[in-house]
Amino acid sequence: MAKQGAKKGEERGGKISTREQDYPQWYQDVVREGGLAEPAKVVKGCMVIRPHGYAVWEKIQRDLDARFKATGHQNAYFPLLVPQSFITKEAEHVEGFAPELAVVTHAGGAELEEPYVIRPTSETIIGHFFGKWITSHRDLPMLINQWANVMRWELRTRMFLRTTEFLWQEGHTAHANHEESLEEVIRMLHVYGDFVEEVLAMPVVRGIKTQSEKFAGALESYCIEAFMQDGKALQAGTSHDLGQNFGKAFDVKFQNDAGELEYVWQTSWGVSTRLIGGLIMTHSDDDGLVLPPRVAPIHVVIVPIFRRDDEKARVLEAATILKDALETIDLGHERAAYRDFVRVEIDDRDMRPGAKYYEWERKGVPMRIELGPRDLDKGQVCVKMRVPTAAGEGKEFLDEKAFLDGFRERLLTYQAELLRMARERVAAAQVTLDSWEEFETTFAGDNSTFAWCHWDGTAETEAKIKELTKVTIRCIPLEGQGPAPEPGKCILTGNPSKQRVLMAKAY
Repeated sequence: MAKQGAKKGEERGGKISTREQDYPQWYQDVVREGGLAEPAKVVKGCMVIRPHGYAVWEKIQRDLDARFKATGHQNAYFPLLVPQSFITKEAEHVEGFAPELAVVTHAGGAELEEPYVIRPTSETIIGHFFGKWITSHRDLPMLINQWANVMRWELRTRMFLRTTEFLWQEGHTAHANHEESLEEVIRMLHVYGDFVEEVLAMPVVRGIKTQSEKFAGALESYCIEAFMQDGKALQAGTSHDLGQNFGKAFDVKFQNDAGELEYVWQTSWGVSTRLIGGLIMTHSDDDGLVLPPRVAPIHVVIVPIFRRDDEKARVLEAATILKDALETIDLGHERAAYRDFVRVEIDDRDMRPGAKYYEWERKGVPMRIELGPRDLDKGQVCVKMRVPTAAGEGKEFLDEKAFLDGFRERLLTYQAELLRMARERVAAAQVTLDSWEEFETTFAGDNSTFAWCHWDGTAETEAKIKELTKVTIRCIPLEGQGPAPEPGKCILTGNPSKQRVLMAKAY
């Protein structure tokens, strides 16, 4: 007789703090217990992304890459090291990044004639090569994307949200006029917004950054802002209108159809592994990680239940047949440019079933199937969703054929339900404030939420609000992304205001 036993220490992992008790520690615990990442203590401020975490990034990368290519962009790669003189060519750009730069001064046993900066972003070096590649209006638009790592010397780090080195993509494009470049900026902002809502099930507000909060060297910056469960905002993606600033700095000119030389109009846009941090804080609970199916590396775990060797062989054979059937199902949707087949794991380790359930819950797997001899005799499967939703409340015993027929719809319902619940959290938490007294009460201590407030449009007022409360203006919403524009009085000064803006504390 063969029993599934538990080896010492296998039943439980480490403790996860509750969100209410200690939200920052809860976040770190979920990252650790979900097998996503760990601090790279030997390299200050960096992290090691573990296989489960990197698999999430690969799914993000795969979907976004398809969307970029569908909008005409091509992937390229540029050097990690950027000549320091390049960084200084655009004054506002160097001022914005100077505190975060990591500089290489020695290589090959000798001091370098010119130091290199480890790229904090690539506008400068890509601007240099655009100057070599672009000569005529026929070369435009130039639509380039790069998947890369960057380094920004952060003093206070938190895995995925803010680390010294992180992974990202950065799009860089050049156009013949401002109208076309601005169209590109808005197009890519909506690519990001659609992606995070459709794939990550993370609702966002799309808007424009204030001049104080925009990207260094840009005319305007557009962003998507997400609401985390502690009420703070997360800037989940940005798209920048660079105007002709970098074109002039790197002498990127083209001959227009009239034969005249003009500077190009450029854009840049990017998202990073910070999206994984946003994903965690949007959906996860006190039991650990929660992953939407479209971004989950594993959709289903099958846990075989047996007591004897003869049962084991029969159950494992049935589990394999079920796994093979499920993995023919494509979760892809009409907006995806690739097929997304279901991924199933059979957990036949020599451990108690309860320990397996516990581990897979902490890793956020959307669905668990328990399969034992009694289920086989009855032609059924025992199914449990990671989070109770309309896709499933607790354990369900389902006819196997009916389960397979409805499987795709069940997972897509679960995806939609996670987005619905996230939207409900935002709707329930956000407030409209009209007095400074209300504002101070709302944001007292570490408190935060999405607050729609009037602002007089001045950098001085914006800075004063931040100084007094640590609250920043997250964005000026685009049409349909916030309250309908209406005149009012500034929350702090009482001066005239054209419309409400989104304010919150932020990561």
